[in-house]
Amino acid sequence: MRSKFKQRSHQFFRPPRQPIRIARQEDGRFNVERGKTWYTYWRDPYHLMLMIPWWGFVAIISGAYLAINVIFGFLYLMGGDCLTGARPGSFEDAFFFSVHTLGSIGYGVIAPKTTYANTIVTLEAITSLLVIAVVTGLSFARFSKPTARVLFSENAAIAPHNGVQTLMFRLANERNNQILETQIQVYFLRDEWTAEGEFVYRVHTLDLIRDRTPALALSWTVYSPITPNSPLYGSTSESLLRNHAQLVVSISGLDETVAHTITARHIYGAGQILFDHRLVDVMGNSQWRSLL
Repeated sequence: MRSKFKQRSHQFFRPPRQPIRIARQEDGRFNVERGKTWYTYWRDPYHLMLMIPWWGFVAIISGAYLAINVIFGFLYLMGGDCLTGARPGSFEDAFFFSVHTLGSIGYGVIAPKTTYANTIVTLEAITSLLVIAVVTGLSFARFSKPTARVLFSENAAIAPHNGVQTLMFRLANERNNQILETQIQVYFLRDEWTAEGEFVYRVHTLDLIRDRTPALALSWTVYSPITPNSPLYGSTSESLLRNHAQLVVSISGLDETVAHTITARHIYGAGQILFDHRLVDVMGNSQWRSLL
């Protein structure tokens, strides 16, 4: 009984179907790649149609539309001389009759004249209803998907602030509106070893002087004091690079224009965390400063 259980238990630990690779960049950032490009996600078609670029979306819809009309064109040809006004055996006439039927155009030049042809027309009309509903829903989902345009400073800096060594970076809303009730979380990731000698890539949540603002209208400088309790305490540029450290910034808020919750994410690699540097003033008028 025990040997049988062991043999079956191995079935639950199958290797991933797609190779998982970690691609590191020169600035210290890295991405986990589970597939080369977006067209490797055919087993999840809904997610595929939402994540692909617009040219890919249009190409797939156009290809599917042409394929459906080719199939129904051959079905009409299989019925022999079943279309009034069409040349016998002409795939061109059968194909464009299918286009007219699928699009509910109905020019009236070609029409079905047999029971077989009317049956195929009925099936194509049902297919047309389903295709139009699916394409309309996918297009609406793509257009209505909330997006954020948040600009982050190119680098994060570590320098004294009010007498305390502090990590700081800046962000701003690129749109001409406000992001209401904006919240931010900053995570620090690096290689570590546990007390048992196990290697892990640990995630630390950094404490911030302020982690929310009522409205993101001006630029916002985010500060994280590097106290003895901070995981950044005692770090250097060399140690950050050696431990493959990076900062992951995640913000969320309510877009006042569309009244939808939007999110944004940015990553600072170890090479983008500069010691003994300060952020420049992004406002031209000295009377206006970034939010503290």
